[in-house]
Amino acid sequence: MNENNIKLVNTDCTMYLDKIEYSSVDMVLSDIPYGISYDEWDILHNNHNSALGGTSPSQQKAGSVFKKRGKPLNGWSSADKNISNEYYEWCSKWMPKIFNILKPGASAFIFAGRRMSHKCISAMEDAGFIFKDMIAWEKNQAPHRAQKVSCVFNRRKDEENSNRWKDWRLGNLRPIFEPILWFMKPYKIGGTITDNLLDYELGAFNNETWKKYNSICANTIKVKHEQSDTGFHPTQKPVMLMESLIELVTKEGQIVLDPFMGSGSTGVACQILNRKFIGIEIDKHFFKIAEQRILSVNPLGLI
Repeated sequence: MNENNIKLVNTDCTMYLDKIEYSSVDMVLSDIPYGISYDEWDILHNNHNSALGGTSPSQQKAGSVFKKRGKPLNGWSSADKNISNEYYEWCSKWMPKIFNILKPGASAFIFAGRRMSHKCISAMEDAGFIFKDMIAWEKNQAPHRAQKVSCVFNRRKDEENSNRWKDWRLGNLRPIFEPILWFMKPYKIGGTITDNLLDYELGAFNNETWKKYNSICANTIKVKHEQSDTGFHPTQKPVMLMESLIELVTKEGQIVLDPFMGSGSTGVACQILNRKFIGIEIDKHFFKIAEQRILSVNPLGLI
């Protein structure tokens, strides 16, 4: 569909991106799959384990926090050692395509998680991008999923070791921040960012708008989930967070692309900020949600 300068497409972005005009988009902002087997759509490796995605009795008891069985960091088989390389290969399928679509000096903000962000960075650099910075998004809350070692020993009826390791945990620290990877498409060799601003209106950032979110203009941002930011997608991001990034590097009327649209938070933010939007989502269920959310927003002014 194409309405009010919004283009929403229900398809695989790796197939559709070639149809977008070369050097026609002013920004890419996307919360891409992290490749950590969070759900079926996040399994991007050649899986050899039938238990992946299942549910154990302990997960069912824990409720909404633990929905699917993932893989331990050490993996279940020797094939699992290749998961990060396979994530890089998946990224490399579509990242060169967004490089071609973006204008010189344009920014691409990618949410890629903590575990695989290095592979995303490598794939983006190999596609031609400059890795400009990393913004730390501090969330207002996050589940602490580190299991007590003592609980494991208690199940083994090993009281001695349970007491010995009572203060220790298995897993990770509470994941209260997420990295937002900031890339830029290079501008003309021999030119300057100022020259690029004159040619494409891209390359600099708006210091004053960022002050609304970070008073000292640092590369951190603290945005909490509002009630309206939950319930549509399991990895849904706050609309205000997307607004902050859009305002940082674009002006009204410019085009923002999200090739992994999910439930449409980037598109909602574009409507609020009077930016044009191209959203691509392969999942029919989430596409319908995104379509409804985006078109129900009262924009500050139609483009």
